[in-house]
Amino acid sequence: MTAPPHLGPAATSLATAPERTGAGLHARRLRRRKMVRGVLLAAFAAFFGIPLLALVEFSTRERGAGGGRTLEAWKAIPQYPGLPEAIVASLQLAALTSVGALFLLVPTMVWVRLRLPRLSRLVEFLCLLPLTIPAIVLVVGWAPLYLWINYFTPRTYQSTPLVLTFAYVVLVLPYAYRTLDSGLSAIDVRTLSEAARSLGASWATVLLRVIAPNLGPAILNAALLSVALVLGEFTVASLLNYVNVQVAMNAIGQAEARVAVAVAAGALMSVFLLLFLLSFVGRGPRRVRSTR
Repeated sequence: MTAPPHLGPAATSLATAPERTGAGLHARRLRRRKMVRGVLLAAFAAFFGIPLLALVEFSTRERGAGGGRTLEAWKAIPQYPGLPEAIVASLQLAALTSVGALFLLVPTMVWVRLRLPRLSRLVEFLCLLPLTIPAIVLVVGWAPLYLWINYFTPRTYQSTPLVLTFAYVVLVLPYAYRTLDSGLSAIDVRTLSEAARSLGASWATVLLRVIAPNLGPAILNAALLSVALVLGEFTVASLLNYVNVQVAMNAIGQAEARVAVAVAAGALMSVFLLLFLLSFVGRGPRRVRSTR
């Protein structure tokens, strides 16, 4: 907004005053947002970082009154009896549970939205039901089932904790469902599927090459929540007499607390690293819009 030349500099300054006021107000809002964001990030960093630093400090503390630092507890992790096997089993469980939950939920939720919308409430109720049932009650129901599974499986596979995948898929259903439901609500599933089908795509192509790429962040978040839950689960594995990393940490903590704390710190740092890497997934290169 500019003033005619014959009105002079006073009119020009009055005309540009609202523009300067609006620009200043926008700059103040940006500074306020950055300040609030910095305070929140510092608070969250302190909330999560101080306990993690305490774990690292305890696990590296040297025995005795010397007050020195040592990495003996961290170096003992690969050599501790049964611990490497428990860590590998938990990682395998996390991968199998994530794949199983996604393989079960993504096609089901897409099909319900497209063909059976009246069943959406029923599917939501069934997926959220594990949140309302205590783990001890679930184990009481699962114990006969696992006895039946062990009866029909070879002896070499009866003691493996990988059979906990069935139980863990049920446990992660509420968290994976909520994440995927938010992702599906953000896209027009019906329009995308009908457009792909009109071009001759099969339902498998629609799901894998049309719906799944648009659900990328939601799928990654659901997988991460599944991994975090499996790596931190103790009750079901302990009551069903299977050894995962949490059960092994509990047994080690009774004999060597520093090694158990080192494993816990390593697990937490791994989850934080996954969260950090996930924040960059799906972000393309930012394009600078021209103002011309």
